[in-house]
Amino acid sequence: MSTPLVLAMIAVVALTSQWMAWYSKIPAILFLLIAGILLGPGFGVLEPDAIFGELLFPLISLSVAVILFEGSLTLRFEELKKLGTVVHRLVTLGALASWLVVSAAVHYLFAADWGISILLGAITVVTGPTVIVPLLRTVRPNAQVAGILRWEGIVIDPIGALFAVVVFEFIVTASEGHAITHSLWLFCRVIFWGLFLGGLGGYILGLVLRKHLLPEYLLNLATLTFVFAVFTGSNALAHESGLLAVTVMGMWLANTRGIHIEEILNFKENLTIVLISGLFILLAARIEPEQMLSLGLPVLLLLLVLQFVARPLSVLVATIKTPLTWRERALLAWIAPRGIVAAAVSAIFALRLEDAGVAQAELLVPITFSIIIGTVLLQSLTARAVAKGLGVAESAPTGYLIIGANSVARTIAKTLRDLDYRVLLTDSSWDNISAARMEGLDTFYGNPVSEYADRKLELVGIGRLLCLSPQRELNVVASMRYRSEFGKEELYTLKSSSDSQSTEKHQISADHRGHTLFDNDMTYGKLASLLSRGAEIRKTKLTEEFGVEQYLAQGEGQVTPLFALTPKGRLHLFVAGGDLKLEPGWTLLSLVSAEKLAEKLAEKAADKAAGDGDPATV
Repeated sequence: MSTPLVLAMIAVVALTSQWMAWYSKIPAILFLLIAGILLGPGFGVLEPDAIFGELLFPLISLSVAVILFEGSLTLRFEELKKLGTVVHRLVTLGALASWLVVSAAVHYLFAADWGISILLGAITVVTGPTVIVPLLRTVRPNAQVAGILRWEGIVIDPIGALFAVVVFEFIVTASEGHAITHSLWLFCRVIFWGLFLGGLGGYILGLVLRKHLLPEYLLNLATLTFVFAVFTGSNALAHESGLLAVTVMGMWLANTRGIHIEEILNFKENLTIVLISGLFILLAARIEPEQMLSLGLPVLLLLLVLQFVARPLSVLVATIKTPLTWRERALLAWIAPRGIVAAAVSAIFALRLEDAGVAQAELLVPITFSIIIGTVLLQSLTARAVAKGLGVAESAPTGYLIIGANSVARTIAKTLRDLDYRVLLTDSSWDNISAARMEGLDTFYGNPVSEYADRKLELVGIGRLLCLSPQRELNVVASMRYRSEFGKEELYTLKSSSDSQSTEKHQISADHRGHTLFDNDMTYGKLASLLSRGAEIRKTKLTEEFGVEQYLAQGEGQVTPLFALTPKGRLHLFVAGGDLKLEPGWTLLSLVSAEKLAEKLAEKAADKAAGDGDPATV
């Protein structure tokens, strides 16, 4: 096969793997690795070394640099301070306990050198959001467990990578055969230049962003250029210090006040998807089946140690004297899949250690990839059943994800919150988000259909989507994105003004936007106008004598039913063309234009008085 054809094949396979992961809610890394193994040693159609030659090593190095930089952009120290005791302990004491156990297991099971064993232990402490988040959406544990696992994955990603880089640098400097003092000097030199250039690069790039020294369309290119420049420059001054430098640079930017990195983060996440998809297919294609098969029984024993010793010990250390129940602790101890950072770091470290002549460096990749495949596969297949068996799986989610944090969305969100339903508003407008937070509503600042949202949007307890944005296209894209998450019947969209003015050939299919909220005449513009003129959402209890027909008749056309609440607390939404049958005892929540209703009733009373011929009343 020609090189262009092979590259096109990699792109198609990568897209297919990512789609399968999205559809099945299983981490994409599993499909990517399996695809790479099949294309490489399986069918022999992909030979990365033959295709890329001497460019393969630099390509992998730069890709890992971008991945680590993107991961470190998510580590904000102020968020770290807000985390609970359990998460703090998991990423510190728990990670240390897991590292020690795995290092000892690798040393004794594989008769590996202590340096390689310690490095493998450091690499495998990382879980990461790219493997945790898909599992949480399938497992649906209670909010407390889900929050701990999600934040552990986010925080341990850059911290674990930084830890692994430091261990690797020490091994490289010590492997050059120098005296201990000289090795320590080289190690300190690597740490110094990594910290210095990483901090300097972060400061300069932060200054560029804060002072708006570049046009917006060049920011992503400038950021990528800085990553490459800092990485290669640091490596030139101190061999193997580049990964530390880009990690520090990302952390610097994430914690610098006065700059907005959301757009950069979104770009880096999109780029990371491309790099990860291609990178892991290439890395898996280089694996020799004999290498993994030759690991034999020891690798199975290592998986058992990870699952039943290292992780439980880590959770035990982290949850001592906390209010978590033993059932919640057991589920925390079961879920800890290894992911992208572990695979990327092990691959690049293995290549560099082999070039440096470090013994047993060839063990890094097959052991790490075996751990990744084993933990992801085992936990993807069993975690939901374990959560149900322990009684910590969430029941059918009843909360609402609301697209938009505008005045209309905030009004409806407050009504749902007052009914004890969880609501989460998403918006890319900081003004809207700020207003929602001032009103005590939970928010997510960002694009709800971005990769950033896929990683950080907390959907525990949420089972319905309300698209209340005035942007028709955003509502449609969000409906399509979350259709697999919630199901077609749980998607609701408020029509925009342009919808009502469109002819049939310009209308968006109901399959893409779900149910139309309230009725065909109600649009976002109309609803916003009514609310701005004093319309309110009011509750009315229905009885045998006063049903919905009487209520609507009394409303004189100034009442729009929105929701209906059953005596058992089940909420139903009114939709266009719906056939909701309300019964006595239900509570009707409607939008009432009080001022106009009062005018209508006054006119009716005046007409009645005039008809009765009572001059005084008239």
